[in-house]
Amino acid sequence: MSTAQGTAPEESVRRRGTSPALIAVLVIIVWIATTWGSQLLTGATTGWRAPSTEDFQFEGWFGTTWFTKPLLLALVAFVGILAFWLIAAHRLRVVPTRGQFFAEYVYDFVRDIGRDMIGPGYHRFVPCLLTVFCFVLVSNWFGETFLFMFPTFSRVGYAYAAAILTFAAYVVSGFKQHGLGYLRVAMLPSGVPAWLVPVIIPIEFISTFLTRPLTLSVRLFANMFAGHMSIMVFVGGGAALLTWAHSVFYNVTGVVTLLFGVLMLCLELFIGFLQAYIFAMLTAQYIGSSVGEAH
Repeated sequence: MSTAQGTAPEESVRRRGTSPALIAVLVIIVWIATTWGSQLLTGATTGWRAPSTEDFQFEGWFGTTWFTKPLLLALVAFVGILAFWLIAAHRLRVVPTRGQFFAEYVYDFVRDIGRDMIGPGYHRFVPCLLTVFCFVLVSNWFGETFLFMFPTFSRVGYAYAAAILTFAAYVVSGFKQHGLGYLRVAMLPSGVPAWLVPVIIPIEFISTFLTRPLTLSVRLFANMFAGHMSIMVFVGGGAALLTWAHSVFYNVTGVVTLLFGVLMLCLELFIGFLQAYIFAMLTAQYIGSSVGEAH
């Protein structure tokens, strides 16, 4: 009897586990969605061509040159994130629902970044870090989302804008904390010998006010651009090989290539999260260096 009672929960857990059939269906859906999106993006419906930088350019809508697909995605991300947090903050409960638990988990994750990187007084910067993390994450994951199929930050202008906002956040925070003394905190580390000051100040100025925003933007842009280009190569090329007439070898190669495309899609999901995490972490680190007493 005890053996039967002991195995019953295990069998129940196995029954509640993810079905292999469900996994197969999800993979097929992702494959179809990715292939369809790639065909729209690369023009595969009229004859496949190799992806290029032209696939990252979009015509303006409604008779404009500036209202393009990336701008629409940025607006969708803004509205979606705002709606999510307004709904999550509505009618909070002591015993959280699943949605509230998920929102609290995301908040705690970003809060811990601020606590570790900024230190005392980090609470007032958590909303900024949370906004940065969520916006970058959602914008990156648009590249793997059915119908959207384009990461916003694969356009360098949007990466520049995000870096400039981060630059403004830590510079304004530094001046608010130290006044004009922030320039000394930012460009003159404590304990530097007097004879090294003329050398250190230009280096620190370039590092703090030029290199930081530049590396933030280029890192984010380069990763999302290269990842999206890789997915287009694998999925678009795989679809072309799969439909190649009178060549079984090409057709089999197309199946393998498409499978690699699905793997790349999953990898890009992780990279999109990783880039959002790095961007939020560096933002917190830069703010911490601005509001801290020492360089």
